[in-house]
Amino acid sequence: MTPETIISIFLGVGLAASVGFRVFLPLFALSLAAYFDVWELNDNWHWIGSLAAVITFGVATIVEIFAYFIPWVDNLLDSFAVPLAAIAGTAVMVSTVADLDPVVTWSLAIIAGGGTATAIKGAGAASRMASTATTGGLGNPIVSTVETGTAMVVSTASIFMPIVAAVLVIIILVIIFRIYRKLRPRPKVE
Repeated sequence: MTPETIISIFLGVGLAASVGFRVFLPLFALSLAAYFDVWELNDNWHWIGSLAAVITFGVATIVEIFAYFIPWVDNLLDSFAVPLAAIAGTAVMVSTVADLDPVVTWSLAIIAGGGTATAIKGAGAASRMASTATTGGLGNPIVSTVETGTAMVVSTASIFMPIVAAVLVIIILVIIFRIYRKLRPRPKVE
């Protein structure tokens, strides 16, 4: 495996993790990076770098960010965003991975891209539900701010420092796993 292939995998995983926080923001970042020739996309994915894609993903990003600041609407969005995150996470991985056999590329995209995005989006949806239940939705804008900020940081790191982004993704997944372990019900010992 070439260094370029490894870096492209890190880019894909980082953007897929960002998709778990905001579906359109990492797609917009990738679209901008392709439009300005920062990253070369796979042959069938050059359309992501078109001006039309930049504008479309930009508008979708703005709408998504603001919609997540409306309590209760954010929970409704999560019901759509979890399956969309899996698709978008897979798509960003497929569009960025370089020099691999298509079977390996798609397998990696589905498992690492879609899986990472879905795990993070599921954890985010659960935290928003918990916030809604405990604060009546008043704490949800704080959750949304943290998610949007994290998506921006990880997306930017993915494009400009993919190795750092991969480390951030590992840290995020470890934090999610630890929170999950603390919150899951424990079996009763008699």
